Amino acid sequence: MTVTSDVPRADLIGCPNCDLLHRAKPIAEGERAVCQRCHTVLIAPRAAAYSRALALSVANLILVTAAVFHPFLEIHAAGIVNRVSLLDVATSFGTGALVVVTVTSVAMILLVPLLRALLLAYALTPLALQHRAYTGARWAFRVAQELKPWAMTEIFVIGCAVALVKVAGLARLNFGPAFWMFIALSAFVILVDRSLCTWSIWSALDEAEKKPRRQPARRVRQ
Repeated sequence: MTVTSDVPRADLIGCPNCDLLHRAKPIAEGERAVCQRCHTVLIAPRAAAYSRALALSVANLILVTAAVFHPFLEIHAAGIVNRVSLLDVATSFGTGALVVVTVTSVAMILLVPLLRALLLAYALTPLALQHRAYTGARWAFRVAQELKPWAMTEIFVIGCAVALVKVAGLARLNFGPAFWMFIALSAFVILVDRSLCTWSIWSALDEAEKKPRRQPARRVRQ
């Protein structure tokens, strides 16, 4: 891959770290193309990446949905037991300025990861099945990438871990199914992001859009 300034825009790829432009070329699976200036990985196609990312996105959908309705934490203190779910947290502040904080937190912890998993599943399904791209698949993938910084599942898990360490000295804690679902969800989100080669997916979507549409089956008269 060479640096150049006199090539079509469609053939250029910018480094997300230092903004240096390169001329993109397809490379073999398992190889990596890196920025000449900062060595950031720009292209890294992997075998069966679409199927793997699709499976992880579907798993994220299931985990996010299930985590809402299962207990997240159980606290025992002074003979009193209090069970908390994510849905309880979302509805705990009904008035005042904390409503904005609650809605924003729930959106970043639950809604954004859920929406991003849906969009990725929609964009990657035809690539994994080697079919023609669905209508709006490019838009779905673009929105999913733009939502990536706003999905804060990992930050939520780290924040909970720090808070629980402090609370553990005051009460006995039992972790519910939703807590472990979020641990798995955080790992899956990282694996999805590591599986996705953005340039390869854009190229695959371009090729998938060129495939002919399936013709409806004709009925045979008897």
